[in-house]
Amino acid sequence: MIYGFKEWTLICEALGSGAQSLIIRKGGIAEGREGFRFQHDDFLLFPTLFHEQVAKLKLPPTTPLPAPREDGQHSVRYRVKVAWTRDVADFATVQRLAPFHLWQESELLKRFHYEEEKGRTGVSVAFVRVEKLSAPFVFPDSPKYGGCRSWIALPELPPEITCAPVLDDAAHAAREAEVLAVLGC
Repeated sequence: MIYGFKEWTLICEALGSGAQSLIIRKGGIAEGREGFRFQHDDFLLFPTLFHEQVAKLKLPPTTPLPAPREDGQHSVRYRVKVAWTRDVADFATVQRLAPFHLWQESELLKRFHYEEEKGRTGVSVAFVRVEKLSAPFVFPDSPKYGGCRSWIALPELPPEITCAPVLDDAAHAAREAEVLAVLGC
């Protein structure tokens, strides 16, 4: 079994184009008592338009959202391998990560305080290596892919689909060094 990580379509495209190497998460309604965690270090990006709003991203407001498929299928194009994760509980540090992602600061502030009533503030950050699939992985929709949860079980990738990194080793290492410097590591 391979896991899918549900993420906004435009963020998937930023990751898949090499423009972004961070995933910043606060969790979903169905994350459970412990809240969100990066539970898997190798997964497919499952693009979703659920909750997506261009206004919450650092993109021109006229940026169109991709149209959903009309054939009842999902199409996955990227695989992710997590290099490392951090829980960031200082919002000033989250703000310093701004050059490395597409989220608007107001959206990150909302996510940062999402579990404040439970006595927890902060976000989970993962630095990732993104790989593009040699062909889109297309499979039928199912109710098990719905809901406000981050992780879903997906069908196995067909053996003929291979993966290649979207950033070369040097670019990936340079970006990682920059992000770690911002985090003070």
